[in-house]
Amino acid sequence: MRVLGVDPGTIKMGLGVVDSISGDLMSPYHGVIAPRRKDPLENRLAHLFEATKKVIEETQPDAIAIEEPFISKNPKTGIAIGQAQAVVFIAGAQKDIPVFRYAPQEVKKSVTNYGGSSKEQVSEMVSLLLGGKDIEGPDDVTDALAVAICHINSHMLDDLIGSSTW
Repeated sequence: MRVLGVDPGTIKMGLGVVDSISGDLMSPYHGVIAPRRKDPLENRLAHLFEATKKVIEETQPDAIAIEEPFISKNPKTGIAIGQAQAVVFIAGAQKDIPVFRYAPQEVKKSVTNYGGSSKEQVSEMVSLLLGGKDIEGPDDVTDALAVAICHINSHMLDDLIGSSTW
């Protein structure tokens, strides 16, 4: 199974592909899409869309897993993340790739076994799960890989209990 994990954002969007082969996890691709901060929102979204489509075409994932926005004190940030999510939904739909959404706490719990884990704990565990390799790039990259791992774990659990919707 190959999953494209996405940590959405309109300034930086983390992407990470995770392959699960007989229970072993590896990442053949991870990176960040970073449109120019000064560009108008519609131009940044267009950039994100085109870059996401290109990654999908190059990596051919079986599924896309995306992190849901965490809306705390700044609803504007949540709206921007939702707009970035929409870009990914459309890119996935154009290629008939199912998109699955996960709450941040669900991702953390799946990767570290604790829903309140710090970014550092998530990063360390993602590195361990991917064979101990250092993951280059900002937190957006390890967050995206964590979302992909969360989907793989969720899918494996569904298979074990016989309730897979995928």
